[in-house]
Amino acid sequence: MKYKIADIFMFLDDISAFELQEQWDNSGLLVGNKKDTFDTICLTIDIDDTLLDSLPNNTLVISHHPMIFTPISRINFDDMATKFLYKMIKKDIKLISMHTNFDKTHLNRYFCENILGFCGEMKNDYLFISQVDTSFDKLLETISQKIDKKYFNFVKTKENIKDITIMCGSGTSFLNNITTDCFLTGDVKYHNAVEAKAKDISLIDIGHFESEKHFGSLIYKKLTNYLEHKEIKVIIPKIQNPQQEKKFE
Repeated sequence: MKYKIADIFMFLDDISAFELQEQWDNSGLLVGNKKDTFDTICLTIDIDDTLLDSLPNNTLVISHHPMIFTPISRINFDDMATKFLYKMIKKDIKLISMHTNFDKTHLNRYFCENILGFCGEMKNDYLFISQVDTSFDKLLETISQKIDKKYFNFVKTKENIKDITIMCGSGTSFLNNITTDCFLTGDVKYHNAVEAKAKDISLIDIGHFESEKHFGSLIYKKLTNYLEHKEIKVIIPKIQNPQQEKKFE
């Protein structure tokens, strides 16, 4: 008996209810219908051309970021979402996305504890707080080693850091909620840095991709246990950060 998308959707909803997603989010079944079957499952943070070209027909993709955020009002294949949708329909590729619901229930804590190695507690659905008692430079070095990132944008307002707040993805909208010495998040813009400095908060841009790329490996074990080693191939493709860095002397 083949699994249907409905089976996988119910399993995912059990571990991270889709109703927990933010109002602006678009998590859920985005391509396909629940009675469809599939031969392969692909776990990925994002969808791109290279991934779609490499996938076999009749694959179910489970992504972190939704491919479709806003309603599609015209079928223009120059548009990213419509272009990808065209490829997916031709290859019978289905898509379920787990975004802010999974951030809340799993990804933030997993990144902080299992990847960065910090002990702490969730202050709310998104913010993880840890007592560290270290120097700013040592903290930056530790983060660099843990996530294998060599270049950072940062704001250094204190030499010594007693406590930190961490949020995966893009968290600068939470700057007003930060009460710790340092805030680690991604997608830091210039004006976020200005604001952090004015608030005497040290700020480290850990990268959106770097903080969320572990989505696939996190869900892999849970999913393969659920599938009970049935004849379904589960793959985690190697996805590269589309934002590249180069150092000039």
